Amino acid sequence: MAQTISYITGAQLLSLRRRPNIAIIDVRDEERSYDGHIAGSLHYASDTFSDKISDLIQDVKGKDTLVFHCALSQVRGPTCARKFASHLEETKEDTGIKSVLVLERGFNGWEASGRPVCRCTDVPCKGKTT
Repeated sequence: MAQTISYITGAQLLSLRRRPNIAIIDVRDEERSYDGHIAGSLHYASDTFSDKISDLIQDVKGKDTLVFHCALSQVRGPTCARKFASHLEETKEDTGIKSVLVLERGFNGWEASGRPVCRCTDVPCKGKTT
């Protein structure tokens, strides 16, 4: 597992997100419910993230790339990505995860660029986009 957290652009994520080995982790808090989200993303709110890392590891079994984001990916997204990477390093758990990335410009940048947004309230997200 790499010590550093790398960034991925919205365009890169758009081309990769349909691959079965990628999980998108939305760490926004309540704004996810009214702003929409990236279709298929998993929601792990930043305010309870540390308590739910074990749940996240279970939810991403079979994935080797995780892409974290918040609204702008300036604080919550990178912080949660680092916490997750540190947890994996400390526990030395063999999860198969090779890359922990952060979405550049976050959800707001994704949506502002005209990329597809899902407004479902399904948990987990069923992937309907608008």
